[in-house]
Amino acid sequence: MKLFVSGRSAWVSIAITLAGALLFALLPAFLSPYGVRVGQLFVLAAGLAVAWTVLGGFSGYWSFGNAAFVGTGAFVAALIELALPGWSPAGAFTVALLAAMLLNGLLALVIAWPILRLRGIYFAIAMLGVSQVCYELVSNIDALRGALGVNLIDIVPKDVRPERFYYWALLLAATAIILIAICVRHSKLGYGLLAIREDEDTARMLGVPTAPYKISAFVISAMLTAMMGVIYAHNLGYITANSVFRNEFNLNVIVYSLLGGMGTIIGPIVGAGVMTYVTQVLLGDLLDIHMFITGLLLAILVLAAPNGLYGIYDTYRLRLKRQKREAGR
Repeated sequence: MKLFVSGRSAWVSIAITLAGALLFALLPAFLSPYGVRVGQLFVLAAGLAVAWTVLGGFSGYWSFGNAAFVGTGAFVAALIELALPGWSPAGAFTVALLAAMLLNGLLALVIAWPILRLRGIYFAIAMLGVSQVCYELVSNIDALRGALGVNLIDIVPKDVRPERFYYWALLLAATAIILIAICVRHSKLGYGLLAIREDEDTARMLGVPTAPYKISAFVISAMLTAMMGVIYAHNLGYITANSVFRNEFNLNVIVYSLLGGMGTIIGPIVGAGVMTYVTQVLLGDLLDIHMFITGLLLAILVLAAPNGLYGIYDTYRLRLKRQKREAGR
């Protein structure tokens, strides 16, 4: 399956992503510790949202269960690190991260064939069920220590402040996810996924291998989500099933994508930035009415921009181009 990018727009997107990542990497030098923490939340949200977009945004298969891969990745990494006493923190973390990504990819591959036969709300609810099953297994099987909790190894270098280290770690992971999403979007796989989103039955009749394409996107999305889950778990330092199998992971990634622009790569990033700023900065001191105001603002934004903030920009861009064309006649 071809995953090589083609077209000028793909390489422009990659260059912009790398330049943006470099700019964001410099921000901790100018931010307070609290500002860096807010930056962590934004980068985590953006990474998870773009990882979700590889399947949900490109193919139209909305998953309500990505917390399954966040939590499973976190616990796989934690348990593997416990099984590697005497290893250096960097070595144990690397092995645990790779194992968590591979095992989550395998989990996605195992459940993909039956679950991707479902469509629409049936697929969404089925994925929510998968997330709940994973949570119950981790919580109730003593060997997995979901109820008791697990301490993760400290991977922060001695001369680096923890909040800055995890900001950079999450930023590096999110950048990798965005670059992979760009490669998928501008590849044969990406065009196939877009065809599936528009009309899966027609795409199949035209020769698009819909099942392999959906499974590939599902596996890629699961592995990328697990990567963010592992780093997030180490940032927490101590995890239980409740702390990593969080329903807000299932819902927020969809909210970010809807707000920013469903089916795009920049949309989820913009949506994550807007919601992080609103919830953590503007409404950070209004704990009593925090959720009410957040929900109200979100409803207004979605009603005012049904195609997301990127949709507003795209409409304005097309209108401006049309006006220039008419003025040149």
